[in-house]
Amino acid sequence: MLSIARRRLAQPAPLLRAPTLQALRWQTTTGPRLSEGEQLIADKLKERFSPTHLAVQDTSGGCGAFYNIEIASPAFKGLPLVKQHKLVNEALKKEIEGIHGLQLKTRSE
Repeated sequence: MLSIARRRLAQPAPLLRAPTLQALRWQTTTGPRLSEGEQLIADKLKERFSPTHLAVQDTSGGCGAFYNIEIASPAFKGLPLVKQHKLVNEALKKEIEGIHGLQLKTRSE
């Protein structure tokens, strides 16, 4: 009996990942609670790419210093990932000047 208890104690407990505040705050562009910066970026990307999926998140705590963007668009069809990112960067050129970081995930639809 003691050896079973020792084996159980020796095994690491499974990691449970509670959702972070940022994960809970993740909003798609259809959500009503986008910040001003998130909405500006979403509007520009909608206008330029007519995406089938678009999610914009300010991960800097609301100050607009870092954004995560996921976008899927038919405009990316047949383009390599680097070219897709370049198109998004060109569309957001003015906004990118005022931020410190951007995480971008693109895919064609």
